[in-house]
Amino acid sequence: MIDIDRINQLARKSRAPEGLTAEEKAEQAILRRAYIDAFKRDLAAQLDNTYIVDGCGAKRKVVKKGKYERK
Repeated sequence: MIDIDRINQLARKSRAPEGLTAEEKAEQAILRRAYIDAFKRDLAAQLDNTYIVDGCGAKRKVVKKGKYERK
């Protein structure tokens, strides 16, 4: 589980005059990467279950850009 509160704590401390220690900078980088990866994974899962309905009422699945074949 990603600790958003800890990410925010480190962000606030980085803007403070004392800044972050080397260990805290490393922790911040790890937490940020984990948050971004989780966000991308969740978005991909949501888009996998998303359909577009055209004017005729036909549903088609959303596909990754570049994989759509035009007719």
